[in-house]
Amino acid sequence: MIVRYSIFGYLIGEGFRNFFKNKKSTAASLIIMCATMFIFGIFFLIGENVNHIMEQVQKTQAMQIFINPEATEEQEKELEANIRSIQYINTVDYVSQEQALNTVKSWLGENSSLLDPYSGEDNPFKASFSITLTDLTKSEEVQRQIETFENVAKITIGNDTINKLIDIANGIRTATGVILVLLILISIFIIANTIKLTVHARRKEISIMKYVGATNGFIRWPFMVEGILIGVIAAIITVVILGFTYNFIADKISSSGTMIAIGYDFLTFSDMFSMLFTVYIVMGIGIGAIGSAISMRKYLEV
Repeated sequence: MIVRYSIFGYLIGEGFRNFFKNKKSTAASLIIMCATMFIFGIFFLIGENVNHIMEQVQKTQAMQIFINPEATEEQEKELEANIRSIQYINTVDYVSQEQALNTVKSWLGENSSLLDPYSGEDNPFKASFSITLTDLTKSEEVQRQIETFENVAKITIGNDTINKLIDIANGIRTATGVILVLLILISIFIIANTIKLTVHARRKEISIMKYVGATNGFIRWPFMVEGILIGVIAAIITVVILGFTYNFIADKISSSGTMIAIGYDFLTFSDMFSMLFTVYIVMGIGIGAIGSAISMRKYLEV
């Protein structure tokens, strides 16, 4: 056990020594990896906020189902039951003619008295059901089902707005995935070239180690540790920088008049920290290990 511990400590120590010994190449790798991770982080945070806003929209974006004025109270209840039976329905709220009239009056403000003659039997507004969905992408499917029900006079919903939001969300998800793949390939290339310099500088030492019987794993591990260390440190640095940057920008946008008027909010960085940090650490370890392995396979006959 003592021997194994000593060997393990030696391999880890060599990896750390390589990291601090090759300061210029290590610094260059850290800077480039931080830059690539930062770019990915931006798209990751944007994607998470788009998903968050979509969830808020799903809770507030209402589909209005206007009821046939000739429908009886029993028929209205039957229509409500049919609507509630649809799979993607979240909430169903009944809006009476009087409530609809009062809503329009509130919009008119000081001029609301203009609608006073239309109270009672002269009320021109139809009773309706205001519904929200659990999944906005199913809005057209839900609308088609509701159109088959009896006593449905008209259905209104901002399909164009919803479709644009869905397209934006899908576009960001796709862009994030593509960028992640590209950045991983770039980072692996950077790490591989950094480790290559170390391997080349120590080629004579490695040849002697192989000559005296050192195993491939014994030779490989210090370089793997160096690569992993570069990846992990880059991940930690990037998370800190991204956190300060995100909080500053999000606070500025959230306090703007436009966002206040819209009524939607952004996720806080702490809400996304655990997931982002995990992704970065996995990326750092994975990229470092793969980059080191590629470098060793290419420049050493192991």
